[in-house]
Amino acid sequence: FKLRPISFSNDSSYLPPLRCPAVARLEARNSEPESYLIHGGRTPNNEISAALYVLSVESRGCNRKLTLRCQEKELAGELPGARYGHTASVVYSRGKRACILFGGRSYQPPGERTTETWNSVVDCPPQVFLIDLDYGCSSAHNLPELVDGQSFHMAFSRGDSVFLLGGHTLASDSRPPRLFRLRVELLLGSPKLSCEVLDNGLSITSAITTRLGSDYEYVILGGYRADQQKQLQCCRVALDETGIHIEPHKTPTWSGEICGSRTWFGGSLGLGRALIAVPAEGHPAPTDAFCLYQVSFETEEGSKEGQQQGYSQESTDMEDSGPLEDSEELYFGREPHELEMMTNSDGEDNAYNEEDEEDESQSGYWSRCCNTCHVDANTWEPFYSTELMRPAMIFCSKGEAGHWVHAQCME
Repeated sequence: FKLRPISFSNDSSYLPPLRCPAVARLEARNSEPESYLIHGGRTPNNEISAALYVLSVESRGCNRKLTLRCQEKELAGELPGARYGHTASVVYSRGKRACILFGGRSYQPPGERTTETWNSVVDCPPQVFLIDLDYGCSSAHNLPELVDGQSFHMAFSRGDSVFLLGGHTLASDSRPPRLFRLRVELLLGSPKLSCEVLDNGLSITSAITTRLGSDYEYVILGGYRADQQKQLQCCRVALDETGIHIEPHKTPTWSGEICGSRTWFGGSLGLGRALIAVPAEGHPAPTDAFCLYQVSFETEEGSKEGQQQGYSQESTDMEDSGPLEDSEELYFGREPHELEMMTNSDGEDNAYNEEDEEDESQSGYWSRCCNTCHVDANTWEPFYSTELMRPAMIFCSKGEAGHWVHAQCME
């Protein structure tokens, strides 16, 4: 893997590096593009955020140049406090949509903090926060079925319902197999919320969920059953009009490094794929080195189930993978259908080709483009900043109108 920084638009708000925020996807609607809601999270300085951000793609350039737009959304009313390890979900009812926030952890209230417990965290009260995404109004709701705090759980939403699965309660240091169904009616005036306790929950925390071909079908992998006890089994989750259905799913053949490690983490790569990282072993153990694994499950497109590949991220060479600033985000790749759209009219593929990066021994400028690119590396025209380790643009005369391609100074 090579990690590449991507840029934000000039009107973007600063997005701090966040650990364990709540993230929810917003479908494209009217003239608004597809976007993501990001709430809360913990920073490397142990500060906990209470902000809500809306993240969307502003533009896509040639050779996978991506620009994001991040805006902080102002909220009014009963605001959710700073927290991390919680969930955000989007519900739809009566032609309207809203965001549901639940759970998480935060520091003790200022009046209860002492020198010894200054950095101690507690579960947030089991309130449900409903945020109107059009007007930014937030309201807090107390439901009698929710009596304990809940963190590092999972949330699945469909229509007007949100299913809360698993989680950890700090007060009792337990992972009870809980499963709740929240229903939201976005009535005129004031919304109506109800909660139902279901009996087919799972005892699991910090799990990874990846969506299969269906919009409401997922695979759960990773996570913990107890402290330092990983959950090696996988589950399949399906949502329909009647509720939620959970059943065991075929488990990949985990490698020895995964089985022997005490910790693991990762995230979804979309459509039945997930990325898992475990600390690399060694004597002495390498600093900040991890073994990365891609796990693939069967989808409606017929991809192979349980396929697994290993990658080792051990190089810290700046030319191999440059260090990222705190304000920069990571972008791993595109979906296959997006790469097809990048093919030009002459049939040449302008998509990223890893072979173009193999030879970086020569100084000067190198470019990523088509095989018949007519770029003269000695005569180039900058399109934007050419600061150290920042990409520039040079013009390729290939095609009727030509196109801009990346160039990067290697000195």
